[in-house]
Amino acid sequence: MAAVAIHQFAECITCHAWSPDQSMIAFCPNNHEVHIYKFFTDKWEKLHVLSKHDQMVSGIDWSKSSNKIVTVSHDRNSYVWTQEGSDWVPTLVILKLNRAALCVQWSPKENKFAVGSGAKSVCICYYEQENNWWISKVIRKKHESSVTSLAWHPNNIYLATSSTDGKCRVFSTFIKGVDTRGSKSSTSTDSKFGEQIAQLDLSSTWVFGVRWSPSGKTLAYAGHNSMIYFIDEVESSPVAQNLALRDLPLRDVLFVSERTLIGVGFDCNPMIFAADDTGLWTFIRFLDERKAAPSASKASQLSEALGKLYGQSKQGTSSDTVEPSKPRGGAHENCITCIVPLRKGSDGSIKRFSTSGLDGKIVVWDLENHVSIAK
Repeated sequence: MAAVAIHQFAECITCHAWSPDQSMIAFCPNNHEVHIYKFFTDKWEKLHVLSKHDQMVSGIDWSKSSNKIVTVSHDRNSYVWTQEGSDWVPTLVILKLNRAALCVQWSPKENKFAVGSGAKSVCICYYEQENNWWISKVIRKKHESSVTSLAWHPNNIYLATSSTDGKCRVFSTFIKGVDTRGSKSSTSTDSKFGEQIAQLDLSSTWVFGVRWSPSGKTLAYAGHNSMIYFIDEVESSPVAQNLALRDLPLRDVLFVSERTLIGVGFDCNPMIFAADDTGLWTFIRFLDERKAAPSASKASQLSEALGKLYGQSKQGTSSDTVEPSKPRGGAHENCITCIVPLRKGSDGSIKRFSTSGLDGKIVVWDLENHVSIAK
């Protein structure tokens, strides 16, 4: 196993985030509260309960440099929490939404954050020093349904979104006075706020878990039809690969390096994907392996045939692949909905990450040390 720590915090966890030094963790136990725990010697202790929201908290992100927590909720509100002494003080962010806020993420420079919503819109929020408050600018009239996840490009300008309308989109979020103009060779700062850079119509179903690779050259997201999509050179000349899986759909993805990606979802077990020297992505294995079934049944043979049938469509230059079924099972006992990076190696790749899901567990995974220590 690659799980180095398994923590049972609640019956169900909606989302989670770690403090900058990773000594504390904030999560929503599927209600309107955010619980903050800290690890002392041999056990986790609850330090704070953030209870400003009226409905379920659907997104949390903890900034690495400023130590601020941003939360969003189905109550259509967002709060930025600042630690003052032993207390966390909330500041309301006006989102101007008429539907639930579903996800949130700080930008790489942490001078703004994005909020996806059920109102078919995305809010880009930033701090206005003159008036001492957080305000938002809204990207409207592009999405046809709820925005399920967000991903900031490393340039701090481009924002990728996934939606239940089956599309992945890339927008410019350049805000005058907040962002700075780049070099003359950079095109990211030439675009206006809300301008759509790309629209990817690769899926006919809901899509989730969009992420950029560390360099920003590759974009990946998952479909509810047990497909995962990889797109290279999104801004200039997109080249796409559709990878069909025999197993259950993914809910979130994370690039741990430029050519390695972890996918999590309804199989309750992280999946490793990798690209070869030609850029062809394939499924490698489940991270938490279990013994395979004794023999393949007729049902599994039918599933394989259907997987091949649905894996024939092709966009771009690389071919689609249908991966063989792998045994399920592992540290999680229910759907994994959230994956968060933790420790990076000397080469810049992510060596450790955490996952949370509907079983109320937060599991820490190590890609180097295959030892399991439950706490």
